[in-house]
Amino acid sequence: MTQAMWLNGVCKTGSSVPHSLRVKVLERVFFGSRCSGGFTNFQRFCQMSALFSPFSIGPVRLPNRIVIAPMCQYSAHEGEATDWHLIHLGHLALSGAGLLIIEATAVEPEGRISPADLGLWSDATEEALHKVLASVRRYAAMPLAIQLAHAGRKASSQAPWDGGQLIPKGQGGWQTVAPSAVPHNPKEPPPAALDEVDLARLTQAFASAAQRAHRLGLDAIEIHMAHGYLLHEFLSPLSNQRQDDWGGALENRMRFPLKVFEAVRDAVPRAMAVGVRISATDWVEGGWDLEQSVALGQALAQRGCDFIHVSSGGVSPLQKIPLGPNYQVPLAERIRAATGLPTIAVGLITEPAQAEAIVQQGQADMVALARGMLFDPRWPWHAAAELGAQVEVPRQYWRSQPRGHTHLFGDVKIGQR
Repeated sequence: MTQAMWLNGVCKTGSSVPHSLRVKVLERVFFGSRCSGGFTNFQRFCQMSALFSPFSIGPVRLPNRIVIAPMCQYSAHEGEATDWHLIHLGHLALSGAGLLIIEATAVEPEGRISPADLGLWSDATEEALHKVLASVRRYAAMPLAIQLAHAGRKASSQAPWDGGQLIPKGQGGWQTVAPSAVPHNPKEPPPAALDEVDLARLTQAFASAAQRAHRLGLDAIEIHMAHGYLLHEFLSPLSNQRQDDWGGALENRMRFPLKVFEAVRDAVPRAMAVGVRISATDWVEGGWDLEQSVALGQALAQRGCDFIHVSSGGVSPLQKIPLGPNYQVPLAERIRAATGLPTIAVGLITEPAQAEAIVQQGQADMVALARGMLFDPRWPWHAAAELGAQVEVPRQYWRSQPRGHTHLFGDVKIGQR
């Protein structure tokens, strides 16, 4: 628990801290110094939003607990970022969130979900993303992360607006790969099962992409182990039917994802945070489940993982997901409690009060939005206004501060003739 969160608990009515001690602590914090405005600061603190309190993932300090989850844009050219990425990332970087995670970025061409996926496997892909990030960084100080990924047997797909189905070889598609020659859909041709040489090559591909991400000046890396893509395919017994050291028992199914994590962690300095995104359950009987996710989280924590982003599903068309508000939050809560890892909850979290409660009640340390942020790119501004908090806004937009929210953008001052 951070000092700020503890003090917030002290301040609340009904706190287990004795009243006399609460008074002494708060007097010391807000009136013990020579700063002006002690009573005003006291009032503001007692209403402090947990969602807008700062937090750290490893060495990276976040101004608040709102995370923009990675969202594929299917708008790259040969893996290279385009003007669309400049527009997309640029406006999200001005949103006031605590962390922006760049979309699933393939570590090799065959690891793309679609032919138009972003990549980070060559000097050309690195330089294209560098140009985008240089422009974004010029105007936004928001911490930036990137999700490194390999799509496995779910690669070679159409963009969603083109149907999202498998693109056959000879029609612009390519041979997909997986732990085992088991197709995602029984009607699809099987992927090629990876051998030892392939696994070594892919491990190096993740490490090399991580080094490129570091050169780009990104603050953090999220390794994609979720949604039915390659590393999740190794974890799930539904897709991993190997009989060697990389399949079968839980320890073996975790071996390759953990090897990739170790390679990425070793490839970049400790000053760069490294975490993972997982599917905590396949929502299919006999598949990957929450208790196995706890075991994975504990193994990751032992290896220096800085955060875990808890989603679910994606490995099987047979999944039965109980969609509803907060439907994945209990998964995050269980993993956070069992592993001690800084945890991101995600999935149908749409309202500021809903997100505030998740953090305030200790169900997760951070809350991620994806589609909701696309629909309302100023969601953090609106959340701060609703929760009585402050949010960082570029000075070009200071004049938009609504009447009645005089401190929403902080102690900003504007003038004109």
